[in-house]
Amino acid sequence: MITRRQFIHSAGLLTAAARLPAADPSRTPPRVLYSNDTTNITSCISPFHKEREPFRKEMLEATVDEVTGLVDAHMLQPGLGMVPMWPSKVLPLAEHYAWIKQRYSQKPDPFGQFVLDGGDIVKVFIDRCRQRQQAAFISFRMNDAHHKEFSDPKPGDKPGGSIGMSVTKHYVAHPEYRLKPGSLRGADLVQNWAVPEVRAQKFALIRELCENYDLDGLELDFLRTYSYFRLEETPLEQRHAIMTGFVREVRQLLDQTARNGNRRWLCARVPCHLPALDVLGLDLKSLVAAGLDMVNASEHYFTTQQHDLATIRTQTQGATLYFELCHTIWKGDKVTTGYDVFPFRRATPEHLHTAAHLAYARGADGISLFNFPYYRQHGQGEGRGVFGEPPFEALKALRDPKALAQAPQHWFIAQGWRAPAMKPLPVPRKIEAGKPAKFNFDLAPPTGGWQRDARIRIQTDKPLGSDEWTATFNGEPLSATIDVSEPFPVPYPSLLGKPAELRAWIIPSALLHPGKNSLEVTLKSGEPPSVIFVDLASGQAV
Repeated sequence: MITRRQFIHSAGLLTAAARLPAADPSRTPPRVLYSNDTTNITSCISPFHKEREPFRKEMLEATVDEVTGLVDAHMLQPGLGMVPMWPSKVLPLAEHYAWIKQRYSQKPDPFGQFVLDGGDIVKVFIDRCRQRQQAAFISFRMNDAHHKEFSDPKPGDKPGGSIGMSVTKHYVAHPEYRLKPGSLRGADLVQNWAVPEVRAQKFALIRELCENYDLDGLELDFLRTYSYFRLEETPLEQRHAIMTGFVREVRQLLDQTARNGNRRWLCARVPCHLPALDVLGLDLKSLVAAGLDMVNASEHYFTTQQHDLATIRTQTQGATLYFELCHTIWKGDKVTTGYDVFPFRRATPEHLHTAAHLAYARGADGISLFNFPYYRQHGQGEGRGVFGEPPFEALKALRDPKALAQAPQHWFIAQGWRAPAMKPLPVPRKIEAGKPAKFNFDLAPPTGGWQRDARIRIQTDKPLGSDEWTATFNGEPLSATIDVSEPFPVPYPSLLGKPAELRAWIIPSALLHPGKNSLEVTLKSGEPPSVIFVDLASGQAV
């Protein structure tokens, strides 16, 4: 038996789905998505942007050019989802930046100034995508937290950050809409989506984009930032209804404003961990029924190989499923105050290819890329590691599951993102002497299975000296090896373990099998450290 409310809700979804235009079977969904946060253009030093060089439209065009032939859809994030980077009637920029100057004594950011001077970031982007045969998407941040901690300065304060991109007069006038008014934490200062006017503000900007620009698709980015509700006030059923209703309205808007009879793609960027979905109010089955074409499952900011993609695949039947990769697999502690002040462990081509291989094996239809340009020098503070050009050549294999299945494999467990409601991360893990510590891998075999032995390593937070360790893999004892070197070249040496912080063992190929595999390490004697990283490499000399 179902309740009357459940029946009405289900019937409404079915009716809405029946009204939607059918997808054109001749249109193939893009295989590789590329997200462009726009700010990388002026924050990163690159072949087309010198340090402190003013923004020019040619810089934006260069970000499209450099991935031509490597990606199918380019997703521009025009700002933080608060202040438009296009000539807007919803939020006229001349009035907005005049208010910013009066309240915060800040000038317009480079992109805002470009629009004030008669430019249009979105138009430049779409025109260039058309020239370079890339589908032009807008990725819209639904509740971004950047710089909001500076929104209510005290007398004498000098607000930091690009607050003109993040805070509006309407936002300041309604502190009651914030999740935790008075907090100084950005994630607490985003707005409460249980308030209809909050959703209306977002929808108005999305409507303006859909009406004024010939977009191929739109991504709703629900992970920038990952707070939407006061959970104690808004029960799960209500959260689901709000988010599904919003997606349904956007689907209808895209259909109403479509040009040349083409159905525009609707994508959502969502967590790749199941516990976070309910916290954010995301019922994937209902979202697909409401008209979602594409689901972009993400670790928020990191490349990971620990996720719930197989289950997410079952919940997104009828939509194209993507798995997201990023420039980093974990970040260290801040070296100074501010934004972009972390050292990063950069993802190597082997990390990226192995993560993509696993994603395809667990049901993904394609791969997406987030913050990929940030291999480049950016931010501030000493000791953040070596920067360099992104490994664009690694993108070629991402569209080809067969090629990925033949590539060397580099599996890892790293300090990624602890999603809302998620259990503690596998690492860092404090080790207790005499007590085995287990680390689980989900492995997908290469073509023909594993033919060579593998090497597995643990990295700890301090030198291990002569400490004695033992290890088993899938219950079988392993032989230690003195070779603790990196299994593949690392162009960006940051947060790598020193030899004294590493231990390694050889895994016979017969012990590796598809699916869950478990490493157990035991400290027999010595001062207990914390394990901060584990990796398993095969396909290289060990």
